[in-house]
Amino acid sequence: MTIKLYDIFLDNKKIGATELEKADAPMGVVFGHVTFDDIISGYDFLKTYCVKNNIVIITDYPEDKFIGTANIPNLKVVNSIGIEIRGQVTNIEGMDSDVFDIIICGISYPFFEEEFPHHVKTYNDQFKLINQSPLQ
Repeated sequence: MTIKLYDIFLDNKKIGATELEKADAPMGVVFGHVTFDDIISGYDFLKTYCVKNNIVIITDYPEDKFIGTANIPNLKVVNSIGIEIRGQVTNIEGMDSDVFDIIICGISYPFFEEEFPHHVKTYNDQFKLINQSPLQ
């Protein structure tokens, strides 16, 4: 399978990328690790942005440099041909000493299935394995 890379924009400025490698397909949710571009501290960057723009910070542990944001309206994720992955909520959480994840919740169907067929397949395949169990 070819890995897709999605660009992350904040206020129309590219701040990084993600593979959106994880999902909850029935809920229309995708998420993945963020690789920031030219941002030394994701915590400091996000904290400053959220305070300046009145974005709710759900979780903030300055001593650990861990932050979790509420929805960031000007945070956009686009695929390789420039189509935005739109959901009801897009937020970021993580810590400088570990990883940051971007989460997009509430992506509508059929777009979800068209953009992320591998996540839908993975979800559906788990039921095939259950139905093939010799215990039934």
